[in-house]
Amino acid sequence: MRPAYDNAHDDTHDDAYYTAHDDAYDVVVVGARLAGAGTALLLARFGLRVLLVDRGRPGADTLSTHALMRAGVLQLSRWGLLDEVIAAGTPPVRRAVFRYGDGVVPVDVKASYGVHALYAPRRTVLDSIVVNAASTAGVHVRFGITVTDVQRGRGGEVTGVVGRTRDGSDFGARARIVVGADGIRSTMAERVGAPVERAGASVAAITYGYWTGLTTDGYEWNFRADATSGAIPTNDGRVCVFAGASPGRIGRGGMEPLRQIVAASSPDLATRLAAATPPAALRTFTGRPGHLRRSWGPGWALVGDAGYFKDPLTTHGMTDALRDAELLARAIVDVVAGGADECAALAAYQRTRDTLSTTFFELTDIVAGHRWGDGEIRDLLLRVNAAMADEVATLAALPPLPGAGAAHS
Repeated sequence: MRPAYDNAHDDTHDDAYYTAHDDAYDVVVVGARLAGAGTALLLARFGLRVLLVDRGRPGADTLSTHALMRAGVLQLSRWGLLDEVIAAGTPPVRRAVFRYGDGVVPVDVKASYGVHALYAPRRTVLDSIVVNAASTAGVHVRFGITVTDVQRGRGGEVTGVVGRTRDGSDFGARARIVVGADGIRSTMAERVGAPVERAGASVAAITYGYWTGLTTDGYEWNFRADATSGAIPTNDGRVCVFAGASPGRIGRGGMEPLRQIVAASSPDLATRLAAATPPAALRTFTGRPGHLRRSWGPGWALVGDAGYFKDPLTTHGMTDALRDAELLARAIVDVVAGGADECAALAAYQRTRDTLSTTFFELTDIVAGHRWGDGEIRDLLLRVNAAMADEVATLAALPPLPGAGAAHS
C-alpha cells in the first residue's frame, strides 16, 4: 500500500520555506512510525501546527511485532482508522491458541469496549494509514530528513531541531515542544540526555518471515524454555511465523534456526509449516535490553521505543506506541493550547505511561530471559493479560477525540 500524503515531501528542496517559517510550529515530531505519526495526528486534530519528519522513505517496512492487542485495536477504533486497516485486507483474529509444554489452551476473543476482533497489519499498511491520516489532519509531513541535534534557548530548553536533507542541505525547524519518536537508538534521547530510569536484564533474539498457504486459526503462541514461536495472520493471505530464543541459539537468523525452534516449541506448527510456501528471506532482531527512559524535559518529550522499549516476545510494542501517542498528545495540548504547566503536564504523561508499563516491563523481562519452566509460563502470561486489561480500561475512559469520526463497531 503506497501512501498518498497530501502534505508529504520526500527528498524535497524547499528548505527556504522552513528557514522563513522555522518558528511557525507548535510541535516538531521526529520519527514517522506509529508513535510519532500517531502523536502528530492527534496534535493536529486538536488544532496545533505540527511538523513530522523522518529520515526514511514513505511506506518503508520495519522490524515489527505485527500483532495488535485489544488496547491497540481500541485506539485505532477511537481514532477512526480501524475501518481502513480492515479495508486493506487485514484478517480479523478471533482466537488465540497458547501452547505451554504439553498443554494447549484456546482462547476466544470476546467483544469488549467495542473491540470484536484483533488485527495484525503489516507495517507497510498500518504506518501508511496513520501518516496519511496525519497529513489529512494538517500535519506537514516530510521524509528524507535526518535530525542530528536539538536547538536550545538561553535557559537550555529545547527550542527546535537541526539536521540535513537527503541531498545534504541544511535543515532546521523550531517549535514550542520537540517530540522524539525516533526508535530504540534515539538520536533525540541522546541529544537531550534522557537517562534510563529502568533497564531490563534479558536479551532475546527473534527471527521471522511470511509464509503463504499456512493454515492457522488466529494467533498462535508457543512457549518452551529457550524455544518460543508463533504464527500471526497478516495481509495478503500471509502468516508471519517467528521463532524466539537466546541470541546464541538464533545466531544471525535463517531458516534452519527457525525450523528447529518451531519444532521444539510446537511440532504441530512445524508440520503445517513444512507444507506451506516459505519466504525468500527472513528478518532477524538480534536482541537488546529493554529500557524505560525519562521521557520529558524543558521543551522536549519522548514517545514510542525512544522512551520505552521492551523485548518483542510479548508482542506489545505496536499497542504501546498507539497508547502512548495519545497520552503524550493530550499532555502537549494541555500545555500549548491550555496553558498548563509544562513540567507538571509532561511529568504526568510519563507517570501514567510508567504506571501502565512497569509490571508489563518486568514480566516481559522474565519471559524474554527464559527464566521459567513449563509450569511457570502460564502464570506469567496470565499476569501479562491482567496488565493488558488495566491498560484497556484506562484508554476506554479517555474523552473522545476531535475529528476521529464514528468508532468502529
